[in-house]
Amino acid sequence: MPTNQTIDSIYRSHSRRVLATLIRLLGDFDRAEEALHDAFAAAAQQWTQETIPANPYAWLVSAGRFRAIDHIRRRTRFDAARSDIADSLYPEGEAMETTEPEEIEDDMLRLIFTCCHPLVPAEARMAMALREVCGLTTEEIAHAFLIPAPTVAQRIVRAKNRIRSARIPYEVPGKTELPERLAQVLHVIYLVFNEGYSASSGSAVVRAGLAAEAIRLGRLLLQLLPDPEIEGLLAIMLLQDSRRLARTDASGDLVLLVDQDRALWNRSQIREGLLLSARAMSAESVGSYALQAAIAAEHARAVTAGDTDWQQLVALYDLLLMASPSPVIELNRAVAISMRDGPATALFIVDGLLHEERMARYHLTHAARADFLRQLGRLDEARQAYETALSLCQQAPEQAFLRKRLSELDDIAR
Repeated sequence: MPTNQTIDSIYRSHSRRVLATLIRLLGDFDRAEEALHDAFAAAAQQWTQETIPANPYAWLVSAGRFRAIDHIRRRTRFDAARSDIADSLYPEGEAMETTEPEEIEDDMLRLIFTCCHPLVPAEARMAMALREVCGLTTEEIAHAFLIPAPTVAQRIVRAKNRIRSARIPYEVPGKTELPERLAQVLHVIYLVFNEGYSASSGSAVVRAGLAAEAIRLGRLLLQLLPDPEIEGLLAIMLLQDSRRLARTDASGDLVLLVDQDRALWNRSQIREGLLLSARAMSAESVGSYALQAAIAAEHARAVTAGDTDWQQLVALYDLLLMASPSPVIELNRAVAISMRDGPATALFIVDGLLHEERMARYHLTHAARADFLRQLGRLDEARQAYETALSLCQQAPEQAFLRKRLSELDDIAR
């Protein structure tokens, strides 16, 4: 039998796309989720280490669909109408094969557009997308949005009910509808990438498969609708993902940007990202994704950390704050200001951000504040800030990094 590690690895790399295709084939979120779990249970029972399919995705889709139809038939044995539904989903004698590659290529994009449909309550769209597209748990989503887990669960249930009752089509809209739906979809793809680039919890810094899926979706969306903001988003993802191999050391410990071995950066991704960034910034109207891409491009162009143009980065953050006001952007701007002007000015900014409940519960706010306090020699305050950051952090490598910072304070104090 395959090891639990093998099944877990396949689940991480394939489950979201399997689910997206099952939703299309079965026409129902809950039925598809049940089929997904049935498919993996069947895989755990039937596969051996030597007989894992060459295409696990196709096997899982077929197995999930077969079991879903079997369940429908058994539950509704005496209901002719429902039996017809089962037959239409899986006609007698149909081979257990999934659909053609060109038909399944954009199932994930279909899923995002369904989650972001205007008829889905606005407050539920992001929670629904993170649950279905990223596979985050209710608790992880609640932590990301800093709201109670029961609230997240209720929003997801309401969203599914609305999709079912309004018969929202599971499809990518036509080109005339794409522009008005674009902002929500870009935001979801960005959230998917961020979860892949810096996992909100767990034992690893990155979820490489999720980041790669977000990049794939960005490319697909750009093919459907050439747009400067899509170019900007794709540039951000490529430029940030180019640093993936340098973000941790051989032990899996986190490595800060200024300490990374830039020889490990993916130059092919950087070249493509810089080109996309330049095109996005040359558009008549420059949006927030184009500006974020320009910030990532400044880091990518610096041969060493010392070559970074912090003056330019602060200027770009100033523009980004005007285009898309956000306390998280203000926090990132504070880090750039600390590199340009020193920690005292940056500390003043971060202390102001702590008046906002969301930022007071965000571990990186306290981690940045602790760094500024450490640089200023205010070690007791720095210790308290690092401890607060540690108590709020849910990712193991970041927790290890914060513990290391606390240990370094002990060395300084001696």
